[in-house]
Amino acid sequence: MKTLHNHIILYDAECPMCNLYTKAFVNAGMLDGNGRTAYQETPEMLCPLIDRERAVNEIALVNTQTGEVEYGIQSLFKVIGNSFPVFKGLFSFGPFVWIAAKCYAFVSYNRRVIVPGNKYNYTIQPSFSLKLRLAYLVFTWLIVGAILTQYAALLTPTITAGNAYREYLICGGQILFQGLIVSLYAADKRWDYLGNMMTISFAGALLLLPVVIVAQFITIPALVNTLYFLAVAGLMFLEHIRRTKLLKLGWLLTATWMLYRLVVLLAII
Repeated sequence: MKTLHNHIILYDAECPMCNLYTKAFVNAGMLDGNGRTAYQETPEMLCPLIDRERAVNEIALVNTQTGEVEYGIQSLFKVIGNSFPVFKGLFSFGPFVWIAAKCYAFVSYNRRVIVPGNKYNYTIQPSFSLKLRLAYLVFTWLIVGAILTQYAALLTPTITAGNAYREYLICGGQILFQGLIVSLYAADKRWDYLGNMMTISFAGALLLLPVVIVAQFITIPALVNTLYFLAVAGLMFLEHIRRTKLLKLGWLLTATWMLYRLVVLLAII
């Protein structure tokens, strides 16, 4: 694997996801051993041409010899393309670059609600994009609704079978219900909370997906599916507690999150 020498990638020290994949670049030999550093700790002398506001939102790759800086998806393309030249043609294909840039922005601007850090000590923080946060809420709502619709069929007769839109309505209803509660309780954290809440739902749905796939080939007893669903719900409950603690939101939102789910459960049994 070819190493991209004389380059340093600047990652967000408070983003576990950023820390993970940039460390993977170094460990895999795609960058030099000193080829990564946190942008929060980058000295001005490293490259006076760095747009620090842009580097917060789009990971920057600095050429330490020329001072050239690349941002966002282009910085990742350069690291990956150097190690895997077979992808260079794809990375210069306009439609693919456009789609990749949109996906990168979607993840980057929502990274704090996808994988939150334990604490944020630095004054430099990513920008907030309401458009991309709403896109994230819609995306996760659609995926969660689709998976739960398939899983609900595996719970009968424990749970009454519903129409094709029931799970979408339940999931969307929780967004609206919790959105109202957090707006009355801590309006300044509304979008952070909703993003975290839907990440929990999304993760829970992904845990259910293997059962949905296996059930296409073998028959799984409804009791087993129900017990597994309850186990996943328990993990989601614990993760909800953890994330609301990180957001310093107390117990109210966890209580209303559970209340909504219990009322819905009683209504569909």
